[in-house]
Amino acid sequence: MAAAQKHRQAIIDAAVDLFRRQGYSGTGLNDVVRASGAPKGSLYHYFPDGKASIAEAAVLEAGTRVANTVEQLSAKATSCGELVKAHAVLLAGWMAKSGWQDGSPVTTVILEMAPENAAVTEAGRQVFAAWRQVIKVQLIRDGFDDHRAERLAFLCTAVIEGALVQSRVEKSAQPLLTASEELGLLLEATSR
Repeated sequence: MAAAQKHRQAIIDAAVDLFRRQGYSGTGLNDVVRASGAPKGSLYHYFPDGKASIAEAAVLEAGTRVANTVEQLSAKATSCGELVKAHAVLLAGWMAKSGWQDGSPVTTVILEMAPENAAVTEAGRQVFAAWRQVIKVQLIRDGFDDHRAERLAFLCTAVIEGALVQSRVEKSAQPLLTASEELGLLLEATSR
């Protein structure tokens, strides 16, 4: 049983990495099998619906990783503006290290599959809700009421995801850094 779970996780991890660089359509099942090192039979055993069910698992896995990272950054941040800036710097560093090849496996998969694929669409909803919740908690600590914190968390998530795409296109950290700096200024001004 342990070995089987290892293969399942290896397949998900490989899909996260491949989707981040190549997108969903650009990644074939043989790519996932080769990158995971798992037997091809494991792929069909754990993901009987094929590539779409792997995409759903990859979105949830990548989303959990991001939520955990944002939570760790939030624990060190003194404000949401600081949290957003720290996250943008981290994202920009990862992207630069990859030669601007890596993007968000969540965004790449969702853009290709939602809303047609209900399971991937729901995974995306769950992921974005988890990210927003972390930001919302920080905003409430900053003094925003629940309703305003919810709305600003939507804004922060949308801006960072959009800036991530722009940074990849521009092959530059500037969109991420500029967006996070402006969000920080906006949040600071809004909290007064």
